[in-house]
Amino acid sequence: MSVVTIDIQDMTVQNVKVSEDTLLVDLSDGRSIGVPLAWYPRLWHATEAERANWRLIGRGVGIHWPELDEDISAEGLVLGRPSNESQRSLQSWLESRR
Repeated sequence: MSVVTIDIQDMTVQNVKVSEDTLLVDLSDGRSIGVPLAWYPRLWHATEAERANWRLIGRGVGIHWPELDEDISAEGLVLGRPSNESQRSLQSWLESRR
């Protein structure tokens, strides 16, 4: 049996694009990862302008959306981890936006 290992420590985010339904992230190793925006409810409920307002954090180990208080790591994307925000937290955040 073969085992595949990935050196995530050297992998960083180079660019981010957010469409109506997809988060597309270009990584330093040449890969592009596309995941459903539904994995990240704060991005899903955000306006186009809020989705476009992102910055790299930790020299590219993650992405931060200041208006949404959302952080997504390169590691989480590579490992296919969706948001783990609780429904209670999301509902509170959505109510604060009204």
